[in-house]
Amino acid sequence: MPYRFMRGVVLKVLYPLLMLLSAFMKGRKERFQRLIIDLNNRLVKKGRYGTRKILLLLPHCIQINDCQIRLTHNIFNCKRCGRCEVKDLIGIAEEQHLNLFVATGGTLARKIVMEARPEAIVAVACERDLSSGVVDTYPMPVIGIPNERPFGPCFNTRVDLDRVKAAIEFFVKG
Repeated sequence: MPYRFMRGVVLKVLYPLLMLLSAFMKGRKERFQRLIIDLNNRLVKKGRYGTRKILLLLPHCIQINDCQIRLTHNIFNCKRCGRCEVKDLIGIAEEQHLNLFVATGGTLARKIVMEARPEAIVAVACERDLSSGVVDTYPMPVIGIPNERPFGPCFNTRVDLDRVKAAIEFFVKG
């Protein structure tokens, strides 16, 4: 499996080097993290999977900030009002019979991965959390989808639902 080996080189060698380099190049860190996510996604997509044991992992900031229901313990407590994309993401997970969780940070995300024991992960987060999460879960195949932050970091973020669906479809169809 040359692609798995190449992912290892990208995640375990190139990523730390780029993070070190970013310490000397102000303003480049997020760009380097996005590069790592893109390289990882490309290399994952060179493999074949064919699994339904997929974990859809979301950041807590995908939920609208002034919602009265906190979803970090059980996303299915969502009232599905449609003010944020959680309703749509729950619908996708239910339709595809996927595990769906919201994580408040990297430690909880790693715990969720260990408990869910998926065969593949579709993760939505900022570049920082995605890049470190992809490294932490290697060699498990992860497709990372950076969230959109129209109001700034960690506040009412969004995700391209078509990209989420495409990533899930890729893992399912193999």
